[in-house]
Amino acid sequence: MFWGLISVLYPTLSLGIPFGPEFVTFQTSAVITAFWAALLGLGLNEAAYLAEIMRAGLNSVDAGQSEAARALGMKDSTILRRIVIPQAMRVIVPPTGNETISMLKTTSLVLAVPFTLDLTFATNAIGNRIFLPIPLLIVSAFWYLLITSILMVGQHYLEQYYGKGVGEKPSRKRRSRRMGRQAAIAGSHTTTDDPFLEVTP
Repeated sequence: MFWGLISVLYPTLSLGIPFGPEFVTFQTSAVITAFWAALLGLGLNEAAYLAEIMRAGLNSVDAGQSEAARALGMKDSTILRRIVIPQAMRVIVPPTGNETISMLKTTSLVLAVPFTLDLTFATNAIGNRIFLPIPLLIVSAFWYLLITSILMVGQHYLEQYYGKGVGEKPSRKRRSRRMGRQAAIAGSHTTTDDPFLEVTP
């Protein structure tokens, strides 16, 4: 709401010397349109959360990983790109996905700007015009549910991709293959039945 009414609070914006001459002056309503006001409001609302998520994700990677990579002669930029970020993504992706879905639902609040291309604004306008506000709100809720479900599926696959090898239980096929190898080793009689039995030449 603040960004939607900023042109009322500050009708003109200018660049110049404080308490001195103004070099450039322009109308606030021409620069900060409803779209940019909605974008600024949503962006500033999510910026602090996402910054903290990124910080927590980068700090979750053990410092020994960077030290080992530095010992191998990697540059700091390469360490960040090849070592730290791939491991940090496992921690970053789930809360980022949650914040994205939360921001999608928060877009209904840009009705207060007012941003006329918003789904809630459009359904409200149609509902008020045909005098059926409740059915149109249900339509709006259905669309939000559909888009949220698609984003949740995408988040699930992203989490699967970046969480490879973490907390996975070996599959039956892998277990049977391992047991088959152990049976083949035991059948070749290259090892003793009792691994703790001391063999003297």
